[in-house]
Amino acid sequence: MSAAAESAPSHTVSTSSRAARASSPKHPNRSRTKTANVASAVVLLVIAAAFSIPLLWVIFASLDVNATLAVKWPEKPSLDNYAAIWNTETTFRPIWNSIVLCGGATLVTIVCAALAAYPLSRYQSRAKRGFLLTIVFATGLPITAIMIPVYAMFVQVNLIDSMVGAILFLAASSLPYAIFLMKTFMDSVPKEIEESAWTEGASTMQTLWSIVLPLMRPGTAVVTIFTFVGMWGNFFVPFMLLLSPDKLPAAVSLYTFSSQYGQVAYGQLAAFSILYSLPVVVLYLLMGRRLGAGFVGAGGLKG
Repeated sequence: MSAAAESAPSHTVSTSSRAARASSPKHPNRSRTKTANVASAVVLLVIAAAFSIPLLWVIFASLDVNATLAVKWPEKPSLDNYAAIWNTETTFRPIWNSIVLCGGATLVTIVCAALAAYPLSRYQSRAKRGFLLTIVFATGLPITAIMIPVYAMFVQVNLIDSMVGAILFLAASSLPYAIFLMKTFMDSVPKEIEESAWTEGASTMQTLWSIVLPLMRPGTAVVTIFTFVGMWGNFFVPFMLLLSPDKLPAAVSLYTFSSQYGQVAYGQLAAFSILYSLPVVVLYLLMGRRLGAGFVGAGGLKG
C-alpha cells in the first residue's frame, strides 16, 4: 500500500508535466519561421510592385493620347495610339525584320551549338578543358568591345547592310553561351541509349538528331528562349551593321518615336512596345510546354 501511495504522486507529477509540455509550443522556431515567411512575402510584394510600375505605365500610356511619364489611368482611354502605328512602315515591317533577323540567327545558333556541344559532352580530349574555359571567357566578353573591328571587317568583305551578315554575326556572338548551356543539358542524356542505337546500325548524326536532341527538348527550349530573347532586344549590332531603313528591326526603329527636338510620342511608343513584345510572349507560350516536360529518356533503357 505504501509503495502504491508513493507511486501515485509521481504518476500525477508526470501527467501534469506532460500536460504542461503539451500546452507549451512544441517548436519554438515556428514563430521565427512564420515571421521570416511574412517578411519574405512583404519583400517579394515590394519587388513585384517595383517591376509592375513600368508595365502599368506602358499599358496606361498606350491608351492615352496625351501620355506623359506619369503613371496614371487616362482620362479618356482610346485606341488612337494603336491606330497611329498600325501600318507597314512603322510597325509591321520592323517587327518582320526582327523576326527574320532573330529567328534566323537563333536557328543557326541552335544547330551549331548542338553540333559543337555533342563532342564536348560525349568524348574526352586534352583540349576539352581549355575549350570550355575559352567558351566561358567568350560569354563574358562585351559585344561593344569588338564591334569596331567587326565593322571594319564587314566593310572589307562587303557585308555591311546585309541581313545575312547580321544574322551570322548575331549567331556567332550568341554561340558560346548556347554551347555551354547545350553541353550541360546534353550531359543528362544517358550514353547507354546511344550505344543501343549504335548496335542497331545508327550513325552518330542519326543518334544526335533522332535520340539525343528529342530527349533533351526542355534544354533545347531553354537555349532557344534565351538566345531569341537576347537577340530580340539587341540594338547595337543591327544599328551598326544595317543601314537601310527597310532592313532595320524594331529594336532600332524605336528611335522613330523621338523627334530631333527631344520630344517623344509616349503614347505611340507604349503602343509599339506592347506589339513589339508579342512575338516573345508567343515564343514563351509555344516553348513553355516543353519546359515542363522533364527528362523522358529513362524509359529508353528498359527492355
